[in-house]
Amino acid sequence: MYRKVKVKICCISSIEEANLAIKYGASALGLVSDMPSGPGVISEELIAEIAAEVPPHINTFLLTSKRDADSIVAQQRKCKTNTLQIVDRVRYDVYEKLRKKLPGISIVQVIHVSDEKSIVEARQVSEYVDALLLDSGNQNLAVKELGGTGRTHNWKLSKEIVENVNVRVYLAGGINASNVIAAIQVVNPFGVDLCSGVRRAGRLNEELLKEFFRKIESL
Repeated sequence: MYRKVKVKICCISSIEEANLAIKYGASALGLVSDMPSGPGVISEELIAEIAAEVPPHINTFLLTSKRDADSIVAQQRKCKTNTLQIVDRVRYDVYEKLRKKLPGISIVQVIHVSDEKSIVEARQVSEYVDALLLDSGNQNLAVKELGGTGRTHNWKLSKEIVENVNVRVYLAGGINASNVIAAIQVVNPFGVDLCSGVRRAGRLNEELLKEFFRKIESL
């Protein structure tokens, strides 16, 4: 029996999209700030506007590619989300500074799962954060991929991460209605995170949302 999996809908681009995602059962929304590549980027002003309209029981994730504490703090204070999603590697002291300067704000670190080293990285980072999000980017490219690739990764590695850390784990990377059941059965994550899997022509699609949540509820 699998626990009820939380759903985070990412790349939210308007208050209307936020409301639509919440209507069908999303417990978290991803709001994407400036990135070197990938979909869904919106202005910090729009992120703040959307976050202000979301009910407080919904987690609003600010996706940030910034890597120093002062820049991340300034961005969160402007956007006023209740969660930070750090999509690139940062030094451990950054987490400590964020804890001091942003009390009450949850910190989620993205781990881009590629090989066995990702398990070690996840275990080490998990000591500093509230949750991990396992994605399929590549930080080693000339133009970094830090999310939104629409690609799946090796879920067996993700399963090992879930089994080896003591924090919540979200699974991202190419998740959609056709593979979400298999993903949950293999990885058993706390939550799943998706963007392109519920979008058509770049817009959040109600029929795809319905289909996705039907699959989730069938477990």
